[in-house]
Amino acid sequence: MTCPSAKLGNRQEKLTKQKKMNDKNRFGEIDVIELFRKVMAEKRLLCIYVLVFMILGVIVALSKPKVYTAEMTLAPEMNSGGGLSGSLGDMASSFGIDFSGTKSVDAIYPEIYPTVLASNDFILKLFDVKVRLMETNESKSFTDHLMTDTKSPFWDKMKMWLIGLFKKEPAPQQKGGEADPFRLTKRQNDLCDMIRGAITCLVDKKTSVITIGFSDQDPLVAAIMTDTLQNRLQSYITDYRTKKARKDLEYYTKLYLESHEQYKQAQLVYASYSDNNQDLVLERYRAKRDELENEMQLKYNLYTQMASQYQTARAKVQESTPAFTIIQRPTMPYKASSTPRSLIVFFFIILGVMADAFWVILGRKMMSARKR
Repeated sequence: MTCPSAKLGNRQEKLTKQKKMNDKNRFGEIDVIELFRKVMAEKRLLCIYVLVFMILGVIVALSKPKVYTAEMTLAPEMNSGGGLSGSLGDMASSFGIDFSGTKSVDAIYPEIYPTVLASNDFILKLFDVKVRLMETNESKSFTDHLMTDTKSPFWDKMKMWLIGLFKKEPAPQQKGGEADPFRLTKRQNDLCDMIRGAITCLVDKKTSVITIGFSDQDPLVAAIMTDTLQNRLQSYITDYRTKKARKDLEYYTKLYLESHEQYKQAQLVYASYSDNNQDLVLERYRAKRDELENEMQLKYNLYTQMASQYQTARAKVQESTPAFTIIQRPTMPYKASSTPRSLIVFFFIILGVMADAFWVILGRKMMSARKR
């Protein structure tokens, strides 16, 4: 037989479980409505929170400067493999799979163009780019524009002031105005980070279409820098693709000029000897003249070979030069790409509502629990 105490314990356990389930159901059905009623019961406090956070949102929105982004689109020339491999590559690209990296022997392909644009070696060359401001039409270097014309919100100024107050380190001095990539100053490093954050480069793996963008507080500067990025990137890729061909051209140019000079010298020696010994009939003079003529002919043959190699090397440079098709040129944007100020204010209003709800629901309970 079952002990009465055991039955009583089982009954209490069932009641406890049922009570917990009822509490859970009640929390899931009623608690949200009750919480909303608690918050709306104190409308004055809610209005105060919303008003305070709205004022903060207006201050933040007005302190944050507008940023404009200019974009341009180009398509690089791709070496397509013929036959079955090319067909498989085209089919794979339609599903977002890129086989070009396995077929290409180039170390710099479109997928790493964003890495090239973000490198310090590339960014340092942008310091001296001449830009023109939209309002004043004033022309200055890009670094001067960043240092004098760029506005920053007050929290960034406070952060820089605090950093300068507690951390004072002398910047390394450099001779001349050029930046040393191995030893950048604090200012140069900050400028590199600022420019790196303003550059955008997206590569479509299916079509290999490249979208380059640049963000700045001046829309005309953004358009100028976007065009500069496109030209510098094309020059960088062209220099890489034609590096070996240009070295070969330089080598064959040297051989061509040397062979031409040697042929001229041999021709001059042969002509001088023939003029000086024109009336002589001795065989040794004739043999010497024939030897000089044969040597001149050898120099001429070498000269013609080097001329052919020189022309081939020039054609190879032109053949190795990649072609870029510009689909959309950069234009000055008229609409800011930064977060709209109205959206910032709305976000702060939502924060105010959440802060009021937190205080009404949990804040007071926590304060009363601490007092106890």
